[in-house]
Amino acid sequence: MPVINVHDKKFDTYLSEEVIHQRIKELAAAINNDYEGRRPLFIAILNGSFMFASDLFKQLTIEAELCFIKLASYKGMKSSGNVVTSIGLDDDLFGKEVIIVEDIVDTGKTLHNFLPKLEHQQPKSLKIAALLHKKEATAYPLKLDYVGFEIPDKFVVGYGLDYDGLGRNLKEIYQLV
Repeated sequence: MPVINVHDKKFDTYLSEEVIHQRIKELAAAINNDYEGRRPLFIAILNGSFMFASDLFKQLTIEAELCFIKLASYKGMKSSGNVVTSIGLDDDLFGKEVIIVEDIVDTGKTLHNFLPKLEHQQPKSLKIAALLHKKEATAYPLKLDYVGFEIPDKFVVGYGLDYDGLGRNLKEIYQLV
């Protein structure tokens, strides 16, 4: 598998497009089963989750709504320690079944800071679907309900994930060499 360059770093293929899509089908099947006869609202966290949210949404057979919010805590390859809300959530969540769609859960700080804002709106339920989880890096207790892959604490790009703006368009997920 090819090694690629993004900015000044080398990355090796970690998860192929086929493996990613197969796992998304499995996650969607679980969500379809869990939410049969209901209509959840998916809140996709931009920018990284746009590919995952799109592919997951295409596999759903249940009625569902989708909206986006922009949260960020990364600058370069490290978390800045601050969570910035760039685009707010306009939907009223009272009594709704909500599923957060996240590309990657690393330390968990972004969701740790965001979830109380959602819980304040009193949704009927609140679940989290994450494509990737760096379990060994997680510093904040979070319950992830749907996880695509548990990965080691290494920097990754591709499939929506970037390194200083580049790499989001890659069909595979690459890991720092």
